[in-house]
Amino acid sequence: MKHEICKLIDIPRTGSLIAPFFGREVHVWRSGERIRAAANVCLHFGGPLDCEDGRLVCQWHGASFDMASGDRLDGPAPKGSRLMFLSTRVDDGVLNYVWGE
Repeated sequence: MKHEICKLIDIPRTGSLIAPFFGREVHVWRSGERIRAAANVCLHFGGPLDCEDGRLVCQWHGASFDMASGDRLDGPAPKGSRLMFLSTRVDDGVLNYVWGE
């Protein structure tokens, strides 16, 4: 299965793009030469995330996650929690979610 998330040209050089994803949202950003995509949801209580200085921060409780590694940095999310990254692949200038390939 392959599903288009966004065009590479739409991903900002800094910060993130919020893209629709099967009725939900994902953050898409550049991490060096790599493109990352993660669910727009905090692992503490399901709140939405804001992109702030290389971190995704829960709008509800302030839990923060490192955008490079996905690791929880601080806040009420469980200590071992990580961002929920999507399995992606770039084809012809498009970032695609891929499953089972």
